[in-house]
Amino acid sequence: MNELWQAIAKSAVGLGIFAIVTAGLIAITQVSTADRIAEAQKRARTKALLEIVPADQHDNDLLEATIALAPHPLLGNTSASEAFLAKRGATPVAVIIPFTTADGYTGDISGIVGIRPDGSVKGVRITAHKETPGLGDKIDSRKSPWIFGFNDKSLQNPEREQWKVQKDGGEFDQLTGATITPRAVVSGLRNALEYFQLNRRVLLGLATTNAGQEQAGG
Repeated sequence: MNELWQAIAKSAVGLGIFAIVTAGLIAITQVSTADRIAEAQKRARTKALLEIVPADQHDNDLLEATIALAPHPLLGNTSASEAFLAKRGATPVAVIIPFTTADGYTGDISGIVGIRPDGSVKGVRITAHKETPGLGDKIDSRKSPWIFGFNDKSLQNPEREQWKVQKDGGEFDQLTGATITPRAVVSGLRNALEYFQLNRRVLLGLATTNAGQEQAGG
């Protein structure tokens, strides 16, 4: 009987050691994987930002120059997000603001828009969507140059009421065979520009909240 208990005890100890080692390896793997994922996400985010404000047009770290954004209907964000301020020296070059519109053909469309201090668009990129391949997905800069048509536009060029697709009597081209998708993008961009106009000083780092933190609301 003693030999049986000794064998059981040895097995239990062995299983315990195996469990501890396995748990340790899993933990190490999770940490290293999480680090790699975080680094990949950082590279992807940096790449998207640099497509709008190339490295030779600013001299600060965009990922370090962030402005907290509270949820706001003009941005379509249901949770806190952040904008990125590009500067050359102490001079703001552009602020890159994320936006989401829920009016896409197959759901939300998310993007980022770079806005110069004068309120004009420096560039736009769509970062997430589920639009129809071959039709609505042409809002992606890798699929079509359509998104570049917003460069240098503002709420004065064209006027606010012209921030619509041509089918609705506005300024902007709709995509062949797809109107709902570009209509949603145009609306989302117009809202983002209006948000910038309401929060310009905070977004450009020219003013801060009473708490001493840069947070735009409107």
